[in-house]
Amino acid sequence: MNWTAFALLSALFAGLTAVLAKLGTANVNSNLATFVRTGVILVFAFGIVLAQGQLKNIGTLSSKNWTFLVLSGMATGLSWLCYFAALKAGPISHVAPIDKLSFIVAMLLGVTFLHEKVSKLTWLGAAMILTGAMLTLPSVQESIRRAVGR
Repeated sequence: MNWTAFALLSALFAGLTAVLAKLGTANVNSNLATFVRTGVILVFAFGIVLAQGQLKNIGTLSSKNWTFLVLSGMATGLSWLCYFAALKAGPISHVAPIDKLSFIVAMLLGVTFLHEKVSKLTWLGAAMILTGAMLTLPSVQESIRRAVGR
């Protein structure tokens, strides 16, 4: 399977995650819900690594690998805690598009720190994502309604 197929599956599972997380946080503290979800992911990922026989390679990770993977895990944890809190408090139709602004953040960080090149079409796509996310905000929708007289 190529990266595009994995990316599409990621989007599918992320969309499913939002709905399941919204249902799972009903009458539950969002941090507790994140803890349960993280435990499931830990067991699931461990099972995959074990089944693939990759656990023996953990000693090959360099200190640089460990540093960045730990920092990435911390960023992921903070992202999930905030995401679950947002889903608990707000509708998926507002939370999910704002969460997808992570694409723009990641792209800007990639350009700044990894010196990745981004095409004009990708910049246009990022602008469209930003515009789309902004259009989901109730305050922006209200401003548009007032501007067009509806």
